[in-house]
Amino acid sequence: MAKAGPEIPDKLYFKIGEVAKITKVKPYILRYWESEFNIIKPQKSRGNQRVYRRKDIELIVFIKNLLYKEKFTLDGAKKRVREFKKEEKAAGKKSQMALPFTEKKLQSEMRHIRKELASVLKILSS
Repeated sequence: MAKAGPEIPDKLYFKIGEVAKITKVKPYILRYWESEFNIIKPQKSRGNQRVYRRKDIELIVFIKNLLYKEKFTLDGAKKRVREFKKEEKAAGKKSQMALPFTEKKLQSEMRHIRKELASVLKILSS
């Protein structure tokens, strides 16, 4: 998602009015985007008010940029958001699969490296 954007306060939850001020998107448009973009899913408080998280706000800013700055159509923006989510998910899977060996194997290799370094240290100090 675009890093450059509005300053989002360091809070866990935001009411719809706060989100509207931060993103400069009117509340009725936020509610409409919820119905159009299935990935914007604010939780509901006990008083049945929408409460947004930081990732919801970042997504709203991303959608706003697609629609208003990059001039995507609504359908085009939906498609781009789906693609972005797939890319994000794939990147997450790649980073989880980075180690080609188990933790046990890693520990064994680390012990071996320590022994090698100890023997090099012994040679250098004599």
